[in-house]
Amino acid sequence: MIKKLLIANRGEIAVRVIRSAKELGIKTVAIYSEADKDCLHTILADEKICIGPGPSSESYLSIPNIISACEVTNADAVHPGYGFLAENSYFAEVCETCGITFVGPSKDSMEKMGDKIEAKKIAKAAGVPTVPGIEESVTNPEDSALIKEVKKIGYPVIIKAAMGGGGKGMRVVTSEEGLRIALLTAMEESRKAFSSDKIYIEKYIEEPKHIEIQILSDKKGKSVYFPERDCSVQRRHQKLIEESPSPKVDEKTRRHLGRAAIKLVEEIEYTSAGTIEFIMDKKGNFYFMEMNTRIQVEHPVTEMVSGIKGKSGLDLVKEQLLIASGEKIKFDSEDVKILGHVIECRVNAEDPNKDFMPSPGRIESIMFPGGNGVRIDSHVYAGYTIPTFYDSLVAKVIVLSYKRSKAIDKMVRTLNEFKINGIKTTIPFHLKVLETQAFREGDVNTNFLQKYIYEQGL
Repeated sequence: MIKKLLIANRGEIAVRVIRSAKELGIKTVAIYSEADKDCLHTILADEKICIGPGPSSESYLSIPNIISACEVTNADAVHPGYGFLAENSYFAEVCETCGITFVGPSKDSMEKMGDKIEAKKIAKAAGVPTVPGIEESVTNPEDSALIKEVKKIGYPVIIKAAMGGGGKGMRVVTSEEGLRIALLTAMEESRKAFSSDKIYIEKYIEEPKHIEIQILSDKKGKSVYFPERDCSVQRRHQKLIEESPSPKVDEKTRRHLGRAAIKLVEEIEYTSAGTIEFIMDKKGNFYFMEMNTRIQVEHPVTEMVSGIKGKSGLDLVKEQLLIASGEKIKFDSEDVKILGHVIECRVNAEDPNKDFMPSPGRIESIMFPGGNGVRIDSHVYAGYTIPTFYDSLVAKVIVLSYKRSKAIDKMVRTLNEFKINGIKTTIPFHLKVLETQAFREGDVNTNFLQKYIYEQGL
């Protein structure tokens, strides 16, 4: 078993990992930047160590500083959380070289899934459905053969960055006239964001649902999958609301999605937690999109909706730590039962009335909601100052009820109970979304906000 765990992250995910590690009897080390000296994770950990100034490039993204922190504190393992270095294969390799257990997949698995062009080829070879498209990266936007290939696919098409995500380097093209400029723009944006101008082209699936499957795989070759998460409510390709199960996925499709996910992870001999992301068209056909080789922001949705042999209490972070320690997963996919309906809202320090402008600052007062079936994952407290350097996430609000309509009602009650003064948050925006008839009816796809919120001025 891991003896001392250094959490190479900050904020709510660092708090989340610390709590699970402590319940397993593992000592914890918090790293922090000068801007994060008062962050909750530094208070809860057994030890803390400063690794640099506020900018993430000089602290949370500094591999030498983090490895030095491991050496100084005698930490024998690192949990990367999500974001920052979580999907950095070089970081995983350095940890291994230094004799430090990396709580996550191997460098090889990360690299295979990190390049989305290669990931798509692997998925296709494993028999997982993929979106029609050009399987090689675009090198010359002026290439006449390329233009012909795109025409064969049929407009609209979508251009994507091969080495990244989050909407960066992504463009939808509806006609040949806009293709060249879109390719050049996407390449430049990808270069700036991911230090690579490698892009590819796929058929654009109109009004798709964003469906993802959480998996766990151990070092003994065993893999399990969990009920799907529906992450279709997005703003600029960033998820805002997640739920499980999806209102549009039946049991047969759920099994097909899960088996496809298992095929892929077995193909690359994956270990640890991971998420296979799919898009689903209007007819219910699903296609592999990408794999996230880490724990995800929305993992509490899966934890709350999943009962193992009918019992609640799934802890994906604990499972990660046990897998990293060489233990075998003690249940099968067939043992996982759906306990009800779960919804998660990401509350960010942003002003919805000013195009979601960041709203950092001091939290003057805060009252977290509660009640049966309510979970809050957060790192903030009254008097805490949200720094300007990092992601604006304040809290994840997760609710469970026995059916979807009741879960929506519970989330509305919960968000109305959530009081925070000193900063602007996205709570009013979430309430607007939850109260639309379309959302209540489950008529949700990745264009939902554009169609029902922005265009109708709700």
